[in-house]
Amino acid sequence: MLRQGDTGDWIGTFLGHKGAVWGATLNKDATKAATAAADFTAKVWDAVSGDELMTLAHKHIVKSVDFTQDSNYLLTAGQDKLLRIYDLNKPEAEPKEISGHTSGIKKALWCSEDKQILSADDKTVRLWDHATMTEVKSLSFNMSVSSMEYIPEGEILVITYGRSIAFHSAVSLELIKSFETPATINSASLHPEKEFLVAGGEDFKLYKYDYNSGEELESYKGHFGPIHCVRFSPDGELYASGSEDGTLRLWQTVVGKTYGLWKCVLPEEDSGELAKPKISFPETTEEELEEIASENSDSIYSSTPEVKA
Repeated sequence: MLRQGDTGDWIGTFLGHKGAVWGATLNKDATKAATAAADFTAKVWDAVSGDELMTLAHKHIVKSVDFTQDSNYLLTAGQDKLLRIYDLNKPEAEPKEISGHTSGIKKALWCSEDKQILSADDKTVRLWDHATMTEVKSLSFNMSVSSMEYIPEGEILVITYGRSIAFHSAVSLELIKSFETPATINSASLHPEKEFLVAGGEDFKLYKYDYNSGEELESYKGHFGPIHCVRFSPDGELYASGSEDGTLRLWQTVVGKTYGLWKCVLPEEDSGELAKPKISFPETTEEELEEIASENSDSIYSSTPEVKA
């Protein structure tokens, strides 16, 4: 399903997979989409028309897809423990394969201007050289790696496992810093300005931490199930959280700014004092409001949106 980033408005639904979709991504200019699914395929779509462009058959469940910056190649990974690189200009050609993982791969990402590849399985993260197709370095963990995010600006790798959030150099895999959290974390995302990060996990809560000090700035609830993914928007103005409760929620990074459906209204002066700004929404339907969550949300719950053909 494709939605407008700043408002959450539904744009369209990609129909074609015959199994659960484990991964999805857009290319750099948002003209193409790729999906990874339990039906042993990865698919490439026209993100403007919604048309299916190609189906790439695999031998097991596919969990991760990622485009190169020029959109000419697609990286896939999944339960068969292999990394595959497809030339999208030659879809009939066999993909290049990289082996070395000893368990199913959860995430695979291009990094360092597509010169290297990062991949994570159950308890290891590996760095590969694209040109030689060989492993450069690996990290081992004593518990399952739950998520991995790559930040190109500064070459930072964000890894979550257990109650830990770790930051590594994406070039050398050397540890930069790590934080401990009160609950098991499934996903974390670093703000583009690298001032703070957000994380979510098994206790239904979202946490915000100062990146430099590791201090917990806020924690709040809004979801009614474990949170499986959080990500900042490219401009850093909001972040999204996806949960087992069947909802995707959008949160303002700085509450009170006019952005997307959020509007800051300053009332006229009353008794010589300027009233506090209030947040209002433009002509918004009740259904749309149910999909909007702010940092003050304690009791908002929205049902799974109806899929329209």
